Amino acid sequence: MNVSLYIASRYLRSKSSNNAINFITIIAAVGVVLGAASLFIVLSGFAGLKDFTLQFSTIVDPDLRAEPSTGKSFILTEEETNKLQNISEIASFSKIIEEKAIVALDDKNYLVTIKGVDENFQNVTAIDSVIVQGAWFEPNTRQIVSGWGVSRNLSIGVSDFGKPVNIYVPKPGKGQITSIKSAYNSINAYNVGVFDVNETLNDNYVYAPIELMVYLLNYKSNQISNIEFKLTEGADITEAINKIQSVLGNKVILKNKEQLNSALYKMLNTENLAVYLIFTLVLIIALFNVIGSIIMMILDKKKNLNTLYNIGATLKDIRRVFFFQGSLMSILGGIVGIAIGLLLAVNQLYGPEFLKVYITPTLPYPVTIKALNLLVVFITISVLGILASKIASVRITKNLVESH
Repeated sequence: MNVSLYIASRYLRSKSSNNAINFITIIAAVGVVLGAASLFIVLSGFAGLKDFTLQFSTIVDPDLRAEPSTGKSFILTEEETNKLQNISEIASFSKIIEEKAIVALDDKNYLVTIKGVDENFQNVTAIDSVIVQGAWFEPNTRQIVSGWGVSRNLSIGVSDFGKPVNIYVPKPGKGQITSIKSAYNSINAYNVGVFDVNETLNDNYVYAPIELMVYLLNYKSNQISNIEFKLTEGADITEAINKIQSVLGNKVILKNKEQLNSALYKMLNTENLAVYLIFTLVLIIALFNVIGSIIMMILDKKKNLNTLYNIGATLKDIRRVFFFQGSLMSILGGIVGIAIGLLLAVNQLYGPEFLKVYITPTLPYPVTIKALNLLVVFITISVLGILASKIASVRITKNLVESH
């Protein structure tokens, strides 16, 4: 074994004759353990919160969406439809027509996005799971399903066929508007269900049969706004994109779930980085105790250092003793801290109910254990600990080891 490493391990295990130094060393070790545990717990908690948020935000998002590269719509030919159906990576796809519209009931008006979908939409997304009142609409009807916020703001009931909802969409064209009737296409519809996903979707979206949107927008039968795809389990998303792009060409742009929610992902990733940096700063402050502990140990072992120097140890060898001592304290403390954090995270996932931390009386705080977070915490504590040990060990000078 390396002599410097052997002496460092002995110093790490042994007690000093000075109780103050022992106390400082214990504080330093506990600080490293708690710092590593806290960093891992926070990263795991934030990962769980991120997954929990995305679970609801992306529940009605497809695996892929093809959007027009120019304009608001494109033509999907029957030949292209047949080719898409033959792509092995695609489990199902739905044709979509999406447009802003005014929904009116009694004396209330509300601006929403009407999303016209075909009968395959339920196979592409888990829309059924978020219907909280009523049911999904029947194809080729005047039925709609509104968001919780839309329903609340307009006081729309469910299956109230005595009070139809009026939907208005501006007519395309140029020239001066002479009357409201000439400016809008309109239709009466009946709300048969209410969905609840998140505030943004609840307050802004209404689902309708695609045939209703074709009528309102005067679209051709094969003219659509986008196509939403559900991929087969285990499908290579890059391969799927290449095959879809080869069928539809440059008239569409393909986006995955992360690109569809780019703002949300950026916000969550930025918050994750900010949390990591804040707790790393706390860890750096804790590692000042390691520097102090090593410097105190150097002063305490001054006579031993003089003896080592006199029997042939170089100044570099003596510095390495305390460099290894601080590094071992940091790395071992980090491992213990990660183990404690991992134990607490596992308890939050699988432990008894009375030991969990709850957001609400019935909802435990979400936690996700990731190997990447384990690695990040270990590397962070190791690198910072090694730097702290290096800073402390260079305090050893030739004058210090030569003096009695």
